[in-house]
Amino acid sequence: MISITLPDGSVREYDKGITSMQIAQSISEGLARNVLAAEVNGEVWDASRPIEADSAVKLLTWNDAKGKATYWHSSAHLMAEALEALYPGTKFGIGPALETGFYYDVDFGDKTLSSDDFKQIEDKMIELAKTKSEYIRKPVSKADAIEYFTEKGDEYKLDLIKDLPDGSITFYTQGGFTDLCRGPHIPNTGFIKAAKLMSLAGAYWRGDESRKQLTRIYGVTFPKASELTEYLHVIEEAKKRDHRKLGKELELFAFSEKVGMGLPLWLPKGTALRERLTNFLQKAQVKAGYEQVITPHIGHKNLYVTSGHYEKYGADSFQPIKTPQEGEEFFLKPMNCPHHCEIYKTKPRSYKDLPVRLAEFGTVYRYEQSGELHGLTRVRGFTQDDAHLFCRPDQVKEEFMKVIDLVLYVFGALGFEDYIAQVSLRDPNNKTKYIGTDENWALAETAIIEAAAEKGLRTVVETGEAAFYGPKLDFMVKDALGRKWQLGTIQVDYNLPERFELEYTGSDNQKHRPVMIHRAPFGSMERFVAVLIEHCAGNFPLWLSPEQFIILPISEKYEDYAKKLSDELKDSDICGLIDFRDEKIGRKIRDAEVKKIPYMLIVGEKEAAEGRISVRKHGQGDLGSMSIEEFKQQIIKEITV
Repeated sequence: MISITLPDGSVREYDKGITSMQIAQSISEGLARNVLAAEVNGEVWDASRPIEADSAVKLLTWNDAKGKATYWHSSAHLMAEALEALYPGTKFGIGPALETGFYYDVDFGDKTLSSDDFKQIEDKMIELAKTKSEYIRKPVSKADAIEYFTEKGDEYKLDLIKDLPDGSITFYTQGGFTDLCRGPHIPNTGFIKAAKLMSLAGAYWRGDESRKQLTRIYGVTFPKASELTEYLHVIEEAKKRDHRKLGKELELFAFSEKVGMGLPLWLPKGTALRERLTNFLQKAQVKAGYEQVITPHIGHKNLYVTSGHYEKYGADSFQPIKTPQEGEEFFLKPMNCPHHCEIYKTKPRSYKDLPVRLAEFGTVYRYEQSGELHGLTRVRGFTQDDAHLFCRPDQVKEEFMKVIDLVLYVFGALGFEDYIAQVSLRDPNNKTKYIGTDENWALAETAIIEAAAEKGLRTVVETGEAAFYGPKLDFMVKDALGRKWQLGTIQVDYNLPERFELEYTGSDNQKHRPVMIHRAPFGSMERFVAVLIEHCAGNFPLWLSPEQFIILPISEKYEDYAKKLSDELKDSDICGLIDFRDEKIGRKIRDAEVKKIPYMLIVGEKEAAEGRISVRKHGQGDLGSMSIEEFKQQIIKEITV
């Protein structure tokens, strides 16, 4: 008999060789019908794989991320089976699961696939899925694996096999299709009820531009047709909310080939939005005891050699800036932290001076491949809302809690209500890849876990996901469409204080190393604005809107009254503009709605005579007649809320 420990802590005894599916059946037939795979001692297995020793077992369903990943990987195999049936001689590269869906890199030989072929492939996938073919795992020797794919003529699988040690190779077969795969897979194809191929792309084999370009086919599947319908609706909504589309329509930012790919140009309205975000966070930081600093956009090569960033970014980053002085080299700044370390070192520090909190909206530059650039979410120049806290080990927990408060304040003000915090800890079984003492790691990890718990955060703990220099807390935010984004991050760092020989004098009159905390509630201004645009579909909170009102004169006769109103509102720090165009009022209203301007103030003969305005609100319609003072009070009240 072996002991199986379930997630609730209960322990059950089973015969040696029991499978996860049999465990599920012993609990509930309903549960068994939904099991896709199982996590056995932290590793995901086929539900049909025998368990030979005492183990911790978690049964995985569609509701588990690892269950979905298994489902979508199995779907990639199903698509490959359909492709092979429709296009004999097709060769296959790799076919992994993605966060949503899957892809497979395919060599069709002389055939060129297009989206016109998608329907036929989808239909074939569902036809094959209905056979409920089992995914059968089979260990094979390296020699047998080479023989199989040599006979099949698939050089891509042979290229993969040559790097695999003998004794580690497995095949998976479903129906008439066999693939090289380590698994795991779902029990059978019958779980797949709906399939949709999403797009095509080119992908060089193993990412090597000197090798053949394969066709990458992206797809997604679901256990219910209704879920596919809902997913496709979200995709269409996402297209409407695409920050690249709205950024252009709302005149927020632009890109120029002459300026350079991945280097955004912030237009006046986008700059106004950015400055409001900056002022909002700076005001909160001043209250929290931060000191603002400014550092150069470049730094001497030796600065980044000391910090380790040269080793990490040097080869794949912007190349050195050479000066007339022989041997002198500078780099565009890839990170703000080395500069802040040098600011910390400008004077002696006592334990009484700590924590020191240095904040900067600092622009940094990293060379991203052109194919990886994407609007504002992946750029080559971006501004981080960076801060670095230098504190004593006994202050880490308190500082962490204060930073969590700041992050949650930012999320709350901007309408991000659905988030989870990922606590990333070091691997206790492989301490050699981390720096710092066991004592400091224990202090920092305990501080993070306790701080998150005391703040009531929903957390997930990921062992082994810590940075080599310290544990961290990442905030994963869901937007209005349910998509996940990493925004805020808090990281403990024992590395840079050591590299820069940072010190403070302790109460024992001895020199000690401070602990460094990296913190960025926005992450980067560019990425944050992109996420915010898509989250609110360009309908920004009133306090953040670049234009809070637009005055719409019914005719030229009322432009002087419109100017007087505009000046009075701007004197109260309420920003907007006047539509002087010779257009009918209906057209002006429609255009203001498209531009998502929060308030439309219509002025004509009656309004000018009575000193009032007719107010419309974006998305809501007519609010009636108001005095200018009543309107100002409404704006102030809405901003305060």
